[in-house]
Amino acid sequence: MAETEELPPREAMDYDVVIVGAGPAGLSAAIRLKQISPDLSVVVIEKGSEPGAHILSGAVIDPIGLDRLLPDWRGRDDAPLKTKVTSDDMFWLTSTSAVTIPHVINPKLMSNEGKFIGSLANVVRFLAQEAEGLGVEIYPGFAGAELLYGEKGEVLGVATGDMGVGRDGAPKDSFTRGMELRGKYTLIAEGARGSLAKELLKKYALDANSEPQKFSIGLKELWRIPKEKHRPGHMQHSVGWPLADDTGGGSFLYHFDEDLVSVGFVVYLNYSNPTLSPFDEFQRFKAHPAIAPVLEGGQRLAYGARALTSGGWQSVPKLTFPGGALIGCSAGFMNVPRIKGSHNAVLSGILAADHVAAALAEGRAHDEVSAYDAAWGASDIGKDLKPVRNVKPLLSKFGTKLGIMLGGFDMWTNELFGVSLFGTLKHGKPDYACLKPLSQVTPIVYPKLTSKVVFDKLSSVFVSNTNHEEDQPCHLTLRDPSVPIEKNLPLYGEPARLYCPAGVYEVVYAEEATKSDPRFVINAQNCVHCKTCDIKDPAQNINWVPPEGGGGPNYPNM
Repeated sequence: MAETEELPPREAMDYDVVIVGAGPAGLSAAIRLKQISPDLSVVVIEKGSEPGAHILSGAVIDPIGLDRLLPDWRGRDDAPLKTKVTSDDMFWLTSTSAVTIPHVINPKLMSNEGKFIGSLANVVRFLAQEAEGLGVEIYPGFAGAELLYGEKGEVLGVATGDMGVGRDGAPKDSFTRGMELRGKYTLIAEGARGSLAKELLKKYALDANSEPQKFSIGLKELWRIPKEKHRPGHMQHSVGWPLADDTGGGSFLYHFDEDLVSVGFVVYLNYSNPTLSPFDEFQRFKAHPAIAPVLEGGQRLAYGARALTSGGWQSVPKLTFPGGALIGCSAGFMNVPRIKGSHNAVLSGILAADHVAAALAEGRAHDEVSAYDAAWGASDIGKDLKPVRNVKPLLSKFGTKLGIMLGGFDMWTNELFGVSLFGTLKHGKPDYACLKPLSQVTPIVYPKLTSKVVFDKLSSVFVSNTNHEEDQPCHLTLRDPSVPIEKNLPLYGEPARLYCPAGVYEVVYAEEATKSDPRFVINAQNCVHCKTCDIKDPAQNINWVPPEGGGGPNYPNM
């Protein structure tokens, strides 16, 4: 790209509040701001082609957030959630069987009674319509590419990415300069591992006093199955096979709406074996004799993948900085044992909006709304996260079998007595530091599966409706281009080619038989924006930045 001073200046627009990300947190904050003070000017930008295009979640949804934000939502004709949970199974899988885990051992906080099964993307579209009806400006197809800072280091807003830039970095004939969106306060709601949030964490040392954030990768497919197999409102979770005991994760099937089933697989990204492929583990899971019959005869409608924040209570960073705050999964509010986060995203949007609106009413701007950071722990968000804070560390330390038992015991003591015998456990190393060299592991060899319910990566990317303008700069940048071949390949077998669920990364040889002259190839057009590479690369050499706005997946009902 030419030097900034050689480009035309950006146009600027001023608002009371700028919000980056039209997900549950960002849209809830926008709605709440307008509910409190209709005269506030609020803008939301979204890198997806429309609100919901990049939203992927299970999802069994706790309605506590929606009930608080829009108390009448259940009775509306356009209500986005119609299917209540009617039955709930939990299984321990072996390679050939599914053993029922009785619910009597679960504390009440794990109950799914009164919860809804549905599409979080459709919830987001519902919230977007509500926000626009209140006067919120929503601009889809515009990525938050750059933070704007004042002379004192305060955040003044964001700039959207330039459009029409060629792969060589030079402006094309279609070049359009990005916009500066300036706000008295800026709320970051990018979801897990957002690029702007990552910059803010480093600039303001927001995570200096918290544990390293932990992550998982969630892979999901949406199926339409034969009507006679469909069980509206039924949900099931499973742990165990195909993952080894020292590799955390689990799986789900959720029946909802008209003959739809969401099938998903989650792998904690602190796994140690560099030959593990989350995508192939997902395919093995679907071929299990207790799972495949549910899907056989059906049609796969969509596929996607997304990183999930999994650190919980002890990994939540400081949430405020001069001029703004982190909300939703940018703040790390997912509850891992419950496999739920959207309710806390909505609640955090409401909580942040309440405190930002109060600051604006006092005539403040660009300062730190510290009251929001001080309030979350005692709010319903903190009450949700604190009792389960030790489950993830226990799973990581003791493995799935013993970790589940110890985690269940800890949740019971928290529920019954309000205390934990473990205190608050630490997570230890960040996920990228957990891989072992090839010399220290037994390589995983994935069998060729013949089941009709399994697929390859490229056909899966096709049904994710992923699209990027081909002639644009690669949004998967390498800090040192030599690292993949010179370091990661001999030490780890270059794990990017395996942990990526979309076939973005390849090691290509001039002569396959002799493995001569390897090259690291990045197929950025396949990227589904899961951010796993940014998290798991052992050298922390891959930096995910937003591509041209509107690029990426277009999930229809995920």
